[in-house]
Amino acid sequence: MKYTPLKISLYLIIVLLMLLGITFFSDSKPLPNGTSQEGFFIGDLTVKYPKSESFLQTNRVSKTQEIALDSIVSNVETIIESTAIETVEDDVPEIEVAPPPPDFRKIDTSKVQRIQYPENKAEYLTKLQESLEANRCRIIHYGDSQLEGDRISAYLRNRLQGLYGGHGPGFVPIVQVYEQISNDVAASDNWTRHAYFDRSTPRFEHKKYGAYTSMSRFTQVYDSINDLLLDSLQITKGSIYIAKPSRSYLRLKTFTNIGLHYGNSVTPTTIKIFNNGELIQSDELINDGDYHEYTIKLAETPDALKIDLESKISPDFYGLTLDGDSGINLDNVAMRGASGTIFAGSNSTTFKQMYQALDPKLVIFQYGGNAVPHFKDSLHVKRYAGYMKNHVKWVKRKTNDANILFIGPSDMSTTENGQMVTYPLLPYLNECLSEVMTENDIAYWSIYDAMGGKNAMPYWVDQKLAASDYTHFSPSGTKIISEILFLSLYLDLTENK
Repeated sequence: MKYTPLKISLYLIIVLLMLLGITFFSDSKPLPNGTSQEGFFIGDLTVKYPKSESFLQTNRVSKTQEIALDSIVSNVETIIESTAIETVEDDVPEIEVAPPPPDFRKIDTSKVQRIQYPENKAEYLTKLQESLEANRCRIIHYGDSQLEGDRISAYLRNRLQGLYGGHGPGFVPIVQVYEQISNDVAASDNWTRHAYFDRSTPRFEHKKYGAYTSMSRFTQVYDSINDLLLDSLQITKGSIYIAKPSRSYLRLKTFTNIGLHYGNSVTPTTIKIFNNGELIQSDELINDGDYHEYTIKLAETPDALKIDLESKISPDFYGLTLDGDSGINLDNVAMRGASGTIFAGSNSTTFKQMYQALDPKLVIFQYGGNAVPHFKDSLHVKRYAGYMKNHVKWVKRKTNDANILFIGPSDMSTTENGQMVTYPLLPYLNECLSEVMTENDIAYWSIYDAMGGKNAMPYWVDQKLAASDYTHFSPSGTKIISEILFLSLYLDLTENK
């Protein structure tokens, strides 16, 4: 038989049409975790094969949903473009102009996902308003990798500082593990970082990681300390370098109050502060093992500040706080890989001592995303929501009756039968977290709904507002979601007056 190009082409077309035809007979079977499997099923035997809808991708975002998602984004882009809150370069004159309050004539407030409150909404908002308008108000923003690099926190901080005053980026770890635009802090090479939420390294038995759940040291850790050991050790120096960031929001580039937070000091430690090479302060740290804050007050933001610390055994340093004299201080505490269920396992005494000193008036938790891929069923989801509630309440008990806001996970996509779709149990997690938090005097904001709900993430990725991992926001997407959060809070505070 002679094979001609025409016959080969016809043969291939017939085979492909037959394979396409089989897709119309393929079935779909639900799985325990809420997903589905397409194919042919004979008893326990499964032959995977796509259905026609999956193969032809007829279940893509509808035109109606696309229009709705467009309206959510464009509604906020108007405000972002009209406010002077972009980062600035060194060669741009640094004229501090506070971002103006939102002009509600330019937006459709019905498209802003609102915060859900416990029954005492008016009381919650009144107390929060009083805290924000006070001489000083610290906010601590905990979260997973969505917050890395000061994302979301930086935008919200700049917005709130523009309304209520305040300067500086707040908390900064001594050892930086990812790029930051909000600060310029570096440490000498002998510093090491230890995070309570980092599962890749062993935890210290004392569990004294402080309010920011991590610490840095410039000497190794010793299991037991005695005179023989101390006599054998040489004095070691660790240095910290602080400068004005070259690229950041203007208010974040200004700070005059530096706090060095430390504890677990077991040997004498000296501290010397140099500004532009000139010694301006020297002291000894308190050597009683408890938590303390060493403060450095300056007349203006330093261009080149160096902190030299010398000791035989390093204390545990929980980080720096770079603040202004008054107004809003907002700390970004990003925990890569964390699901938020680590707080109650840390040392309660040290955590509370630090919280009493920091005195946060609003604590924000943003978790759930790292747990989503591991949920097997709805019971697993409810159990996690309950665990999360217990950890949040544990932290709240360490505060002076601070307001608590929980931010749920964003929409996240997984591959199901060849398509990127929302993780099946994510909407249920959002419902469970909302219910359990508001029932326990905790406000709740749904990023999932703010993005547009189920299967919104592919749109955000297509519009370059989210990364190709279908999980994290891009820089432009971070601004969008941060502005929606700020608008939601601002609307509620305005309406409560």
